[in-house]
Amino acid sequence: MTQIAETAVIYPGVELGEDVVVGDYAVLGKQPTLGRRSTAKREELPPLVVGDGCAILAGAIVFAGTRLGSGVVIGDQACVRERCELGEDVVVGRGSLVENDTTIGARTRIQADAYVTAYSTLEEDVFIAPCVVTTNDNFMGRTEKRLELMKGPTIRRGARIGGGAVLLPGIEIGEEAFVGAGAVVLKDVPARAVVVGNPARQIRDVPADELL
Repeated sequence: MTQIAETAVIYPGVELGEDVVVGDYAVLGKQPTLGRRSTAKREELPPLVVGDGCAILAGAIVFAGTRLGSGVVIGDQACVRERCELGEDVVVGRGSLVENDTTIGARTRIQADAYVTAYSTLEEDVFIAPCVVTTNDNFMGRTEKRLELMKGPTIRRGARIGGGAVLLPGIEIGEEAFVGAGAVVLKDVPARAVVVGNPARQIRDVPADELL
């Protein structure tokens, strides 16, 4: 049975599946308001689609043009921007932000206060610890060249990113890799590698008993 709080805001056209929970002051189906210099696409977006069994909790915002698979949880005060695709059983923790044009695979967990930048790809079973920061612009807003090169990280299946780590634009974190807490990742990380430090360096491989 679907439960919608009296204070929730649901914009026209939003498609809700069965057994959805919408918490106090949550906002569903919002159209973006873009600054004059924003690099995001300017277009009227299709309605937000929310799969069966999703929970969008207190104060969370999910924009139009996004699709949530079944069983997704969007935590209190979290935000998922437009044109995102979230697979089944994804969790976006309290206060985290998933920017536009991002794809997140099934069963991925994003913990509190993480920042997933626009144009990122997270595959299935990825773990993002609290306060992780991802980036997508090596020029930090300068020069028109950046528009063709803007890209977030690609985080492959089963990779784990430790608390407070920073991932630079366009890098790839390999399948089942492990990025230690506080690491600053400047280049691609091989599959199963354990990397730590600033700049991140490989110290060993993920042991077999930790693999999915």
